Amino acid sequence: MLNLVPFVSVDRMMKLVHRIGVETMLTDLAKAIEADFLRWGQFDKTPRIASHSDVGVIELMPTSDGQTYGFKYVNGHPSNMKRGLQTVTAFGLLADVETGYPVLLSEMTILTALRTASTSAMAAKWLAPKGATTMAIIGNGAQAEFQALAFKAVCGITHIRLYDIDPAATAKCARNLAGCGLTITECHTAEEAILGAQIITTVTADKTNATILTDNMVGSGVHINGVGGDCPGKTELHPDILHRASIFVEYPPQTRIEGEIQQLPADHPVTELWEVIAGTATGRSDPAQVTLFDSVGFAIEDFSALNYIRSKLAETGLYEDLDMIADPDDPRDLFGMLLRAA
Repeated sequence: MLNLVPFVSVDRMMKLVHRIGVETMLTDLAKAIEADFLRWGQFDKTPRIASHSDVGVIELMPTSDGQTYGFKYVNGHPSNMKRGLQTVTAFGLLADVETGYPVLLSEMTILTALRTASTSAMAAKWLAPKGATTMAIIGNGAQAEFQALAFKAVCGITHIRLYDIDPAATAKCARNLAGCGLTITECHTAEEAILGAQIITTVTADKTNATILTDNMVGSGVHINGVGGDCPGKTELHPDILHRASIFVEYPPQTRIEGEIQQLPADHPVTELWEVIAGTATGRSDPAQVTLFDSVGFAIEDFSALNYIRSKLAETGLYEDLDMIADPDDPRDLFGMLLRAA
C-alpha cells in the first residue's frame, strides 16, 4: 500500500484561491486563525528557529495541537529583489502526531501572504477604531494588496492610501487593486499617506532599524498594524510611538526578539492577542487610544492556514499525490525493499 501525501503546488494553490475567491478565502482564514487563537493553550509554542546571515534569514516555524503537527519553512532576503527574486518564499507540512506520517505538503509563499493579511485584519477587528474606513499602507511590495483586500473583507475598509519609496511599487499596487471596490489614493510621502487614516499598516522589507513612522506622525485614536519589523535588527517604528501605544503581540518570547518591542526593555508590558479574543484581556478601551499590533507572524497562524487548505482538498481536488514515504512490505526490511528495486 502506497503512503501518498497530498501536495498543493503553486499552480493548484492559485486555482484554489480563485475557486474560493480571494476575499472569501481571506475571511475564512481570519476565522480559522481566530478559532485556533481561542484554543491557544492546546498548542506547543516556541519562537521560530532562525538562521541569520548578512543578507537574510531562513526559518523553521513548528507547532502542534497534540493531534496534528505542522511546520513552515520560510526565508526573508530583501536583496533578492535586485536579482529578480522574491523576498519571501515558503512551504509547509502537516503530519499526524499518532504515526508521524505527513498528511499534507503545500506551497506557502502565496498562503503566507494570505494568512499574514488575514491575521492583520483579524487583529484589527478587535483593536482598530470602530467604524474605521481608511487605511494607509506604507510599503507597497508583495504583501500590500493582500493587506488591502483582507481589511476590506474583514474590517469594512473602503479607502486605501498607498506610499512606497519606489513609485513603481505604488503604481503596481494601485493597478492590481483597480476594480476591487476600494478607493485608492497614490501618495508621494508617508506623511501624505497617513492623512485621515484610522489604520496605518507598515509593511516594508529592508532588513534595518528603519524609522517609517515617527511619533509626531501618529495622532490619537489610530491603530497601527506593524508587519515589516519581523527579525532582530529590523524595525519600522520610532521608539517614542511604542511608549505611548497599547501593544498587542502574538507570542511575547518571539516578538521581544523580532518585533518592534525589541527596542524596549524586556519587561515592557504587552498584551497577548489571544487573551483579547478570549475575553480575558482588554483590547481598545478608549477612542483616543493608540493601539499597535506588533505582528511578526507565529507558527499557529501557519498551522491554521495549512489545516484550512487541507479541509478544501476533497471538495476541490486541487492537489496531487506524492509518493514520498517508503513503504516496505515488512516495516523492518527497508534495505530489502531497496534491493528488490534494482
